[in-house]
Amino acid sequence: MRRDPVINRDSMISPNDIVLFQGDSITDCGRNREVADPNNSGALGLGYAHLIAAELLAQKPNLSIYNRGISGNRVVDLYARIKSDLINLKPNLVSILIGVNDTWHEFGTQNGVAVPKYERVYRDLLTETREALPEVRFVLCEPFVLRCGVVTEDWVAEMDQRRAVTAKLAKEFNAIFVPFQSAFDEALRIAGPLHWTCEGVHPTPAGHHVMARTWLKHVVGC
Repeated sequence: MRRDPVINRDSMISPNDIVLFQGDSITDCGRNREVADPNNSGALGLGYAHLIAAELLAQKPNLSIYNRGISGNRVVDLYARIKSDLINLKPNLVSILIGVNDTWHEFGTQNGVAVPKYERVYRDLLTETREALPEVRFVLCEPFVLRCGVVTEDWVAEMDQRRAVTAKLAKEFNAIFVPFQSAFDEALRIAGPLHWTCEGVHPTPAGHHVMARTWLKHVVGC
């Protein structure tokens, strides 16, 4: 029987932990892939992972924080590099944001990942990671879109299903669930979708700030 670590936000990130951010272009956000060292400004990219790392490192300077997001990744691409870009880094905490390309690539090039397969591969990714790293703590981030630019209503319906899968897996693996879609829906009361995203998918600087603030609130309570 699989034993899942108990969630305790007071000790979600310990002083000497290895923290890993994984995902697609939203996580990648222009990071320098030639630099493998943790806590490197260029290697952390220009987005929410960098903003979160800045806050965490100001509080706990002995953390080692990595960003291994890769632009264009679907869940199957992330699974394909599970050993090199996840397990081999031996993270204590891994934060995953994946799903929008699984929809976007289908509507754009008919090379997406159907929702049932998305769930199956995502579950395999989490299962194999925990088998290799029994004490690893998961943060599963809600994939999101905003109604503008490339995003159509067909996208929204499918992304609703991916969000439900992510929430389901968070419960199944005793992970913290970060509600990015809800955070952006609330932000739309302040400004329109193009203030927060470039085309409904990739966040602007303001959008990355919303993400970082939401992640920190739900993961470490700050």
